[in-house]
Amino acid sequence: MSKGNIGVTSDNIFPVIKKFLYSDHEIFLRELISNAVDATQKLKTLSSVGEVKGDLGDLRVRVTIDKKKKTLTVSDHGIGMTAEEVDRFINQIAFSGAEEFVNKYKDKTEAIIGHFGLGFYSAFMVSKKVEIFSLSYQEDAKAVHWSCEGSPEYTMEDTIKAERGTDIVLHIDDEFKQYLEDATIEGLLKKYCKFLPVEIAFGKKKEWKDGKEVELDEENIINDINPAWTRKPADLKDEDYDKFYHELYPTQMEEPLFHIHLNVDYPFNLTGILYFPKIKSNLDVHRNKIQLYCNQVYVTDEVENIVPEYLTLLHGVIDSPDIPLNVSRSYLQSDNNVKKISGYITKKVADKLAEMFKADRENFTKKWDDIKMFIQFGMLTDEKFYEKAVTFALMKNIEGEYFTLDEYKDKVKDSQTDKNGNLILLYTQDKEANYTYIERAKAKGYDILLMDGELDVHSMSQFEQKADGNKLRFVRVDSDTIENIIRKEDAAKDTYSDEQKEGLRKAFEAFIPQAEKLNYYVSCEAAAADALPVFLTQNEFMRRMKEMSAHQQGMSFYGQMPDSYNLVLNTSHPIIQDLVGKMTSEEVQEEVEKKAEKEGEEPKKETVIKTVYKLNGEDERLKQLIDIALLASGQLKGEALAKFVNRSVELL
Repeated sequence: MSKGNIGVTSDNIFPVIKKFLYSDHEIFLRELISNAVDATQKLKTLSSVGEVKGDLGDLRVRVTIDKKKKTLTVSDHGIGMTAEEVDRFINQIAFSGAEEFVNKYKDKTEAIIGHFGLGFYSAFMVSKKVEIFSLSYQEDAKAVHWSCEGSPEYTMEDTIKAERGTDIVLHIDDEFKQYLEDATIEGLLKKYCKFLPVEIAFGKKKEWKDGKEVELDEENIINDINPAWTRKPADLKDEDYDKFYHELYPTQMEEPLFHIHLNVDYPFNLTGILYFPKIKSNLDVHRNKIQLYCNQVYVTDEVENIVPEYLTLLHGVIDSPDIPLNVSRSYLQSDNNVKKISGYITKKVADKLAEMFKADRENFTKKWDDIKMFIQFGMLTDEKFYEKAVTFALMKNIEGEYFTLDEYKDKVKDSQTDKNGNLILLYTQDKEANYTYIERAKAKGYDILLMDGELDVHSMSQFEQKADGNKLRFVRVDSDTIENIIRKEDAAKDTYSDEQKEGLRKAFEAFIPQAEKLNYYVSCEAAAADALPVFLTQNEFMRRMKEMSAHQQGMSFYGQMPDSYNLVLNTSHPIIQDLVGKMTSEEVQEEVEKKAEKEGEEPKKETVIKTVYKLNGEDERLKQLIDIALLASGQLKGEALAKFVNRSVELL
């Protein structure tokens, strides 16, 4: 038996290992099984080049628990280690055994994980003592027993071991006794080892018989050693991809819309399958569904620094040996391989979508509403993706027809270009609420887009910013009179004096309903004679800023502002003209002045105007006109709507 000190650069590395080596204690199991699989893959590699003769036998990695002894054991039948190799690979922490192996067999390394070294020492995060029993594949090798109790001191001696390979025995610390529970270990194995290339066995299979769970003779194999992403696309059918999707997400009921199979070996290694789920709303709900693997070893599902942000809405698997198992976020952000991988995935996704659009536009259009948010998110956050996606991103009009931006501009440019050369694209976010305004626009031969998606407002702003000469504008159909939205000629002028129009405004302001965070401003305008006598409009810029503030940091100022609407009095309409006529009646003015004199007050202008209409029974008429405007904009509800109905009956 020999004793010695582990070759480390500090007096005691174990407190560091226990606290800082990994962010999660549970990683120890992944590291130990990765080493076991690595040893097994190395044996296969040696066999393939003729350095190991004969049948390799049972190559399963087994995980066992002994609750009485409080031990957890990971056993493999891989290459094993001699005493010299234990000294080099285990006792010298800075030494990378895998690196030496890879250099020696560089032409046969496609299946090598290679994580000897610090990975083994993660065992001490949960153990008070760790033992190694190992027998090398080499002829005449002697089995070795290594033991350490969490200090730099270790013991190593010859032992007897019947089979080639390595057993790592963890004496679990009382603080971490949860790792002696079958359910805990099986959960971790399924999380980290579900697709490892060597079979992982844990206990026996169980099934229910006669109302109780019965253990079978067959071993419980945790993993699928040939997951879909490791196979050639030509060997897979659509049902294979769907089956694998449900392996990844057992609780996901809906089928994915389609998938992309990734496979590249230069200038980096990358395989994987990305699935497009249905995305309707609420971006954050669907994040963290892409699983990152390193040679089939699960690493993480937090891939924000590996793929562009918008791709985190996808589901699936990315596997690359060029991304180490244990790295910091800052490393991922600066690593050149990671940047190349991100760029490749972006291009691959964009190319796949463009191919689908060209090959089968009808089918692409059917899927559009389900993938729209993903594509818009990508266009907004990734310039290169925008450049490709703008050719196949679709917009839908209220008739249910779909167009690319260029197609739609060609459709409406002759009718919807204003006198200043601006191309105006009309849209609505609610066909029912904007029905009156839509009908006015349609009467002039205009087309209206339906932009009711969560990111539509952002997308419209992006299209405007990138338009040649900024001559493209999206305007909601109720933001102004249709004549003002698409101005074909100079605005008509009314014949009323400023005093008359001020009187109109004051009269209507007296009856406008008051509400928190809701402002109405009254204006007079000579709209079309067949338009409503009174109607609401809302400033396009301010409304759009408020909507964008809900999804964009730094815009909360707009979100706090009250909603503002313009109550337009159409001075071309006979009803408004009639009101103006009554307001200026000398007979009525005299009655007002008498009333004011009798009450001993100086009649204020707004009081005079309001009293004028009251004296002539017009207060109900004003309320009715205001409510009609609110009703046409979908804002008349509850008690106000009930009063409007009752008032309408009385007026009839």
